Amino acid sequence: MSLKNQYAGFLDTELLWKHTSLFELSQFDFKKTNKLNDNIFINLPDNEVLGKLIERFFEYYIDRHKNYKLIQKNIQIFKDKTTIGELDFLIEDLRQKQIVHIELIYKFYLYDPKRSGIILERWIGPNRKDSLLEKITKLKEKQLPLLHHPETIARLQALNISAKNIIQEVCFFGNLFIPLSIQNKKISHLNSKCIVGFWIHADEFTSEEYGSYHFYIPKKKEWMVNPKQNKTWHPFKSTSEKLVKELSSKKSSLLWIKSNEDSYSKCFVVWW
Repeated sequence: MSLKNQYAGFLDTELLWKHTSLFELSQFDFKKTNKLNDNIFINLPDNEVLGKLIERFFEYYIDRHKNYKLIQKNIQIFKDKTTIGELDFLIEDLRQKQIVHIELIYKFYLYDPKRSGIILERWIGPNRKDSLLEKITKLKEKQLPLLHHPETIARLQALNISAKNIIQEVCFFGNLFIPLSIQNKKISHLNSKCIVGFWIHADEFTSEEYGSYHFYIPKKKEWMVNPKQNKTWHPFKSTSEKLVKELSSKKSSLLWIKSNEDSYSKCFVVWW
């Protein structure tokens, strides 16, 4: 998958919420102002993981935005030679002459109606190892307060920056998947534009339902890409066999589905 398609997928991802009242967290004003061209120069190792890839894309976006200047990224904070945390990005908003600390988050969440009576507790990671509210709690109780830690204040002073003059924002991108049975229903609280696909249980992926379609199982670093950019597709049988191996390891698998020449969709097949 080309770097251009990956970066385009990143730019097309929506922020998980637009207003600040939901979690009392201010979202960075991410706007798709960058023009795409074929000359995207980002030096990446072939085995770069998704999280680091997203960081590099965000850095590339900031570097080419006329309103922002990157001061520093991945600022590690130490106490007694032990890492206690990291500040993702420090940038300067050139319009406001304001330094901003940004925590960058890029997540995939599935909506499980049976998980809780509280709507926001129903958003979980594909393998049920994390959840939206757990991440919000970590941001509010650990990651953002790190800015005011004594070791952070000292670290920033070495950069001639005062922590008290920094404002904090998050840039929280979301890719949401809802059960196939409620595909056409609205979701509460979050940005509905973040819904990019649906999810099904393994036993629902049958030849009767999907036998006539074609598929591709993307690598994790390709997850943000629009499926229509893909050129290689596989039939149901070989895809099903590959899925069995993935699911037996308790790893939910993202699937791109091509139902005809103009119809593509994203689907998580879950092991649980």
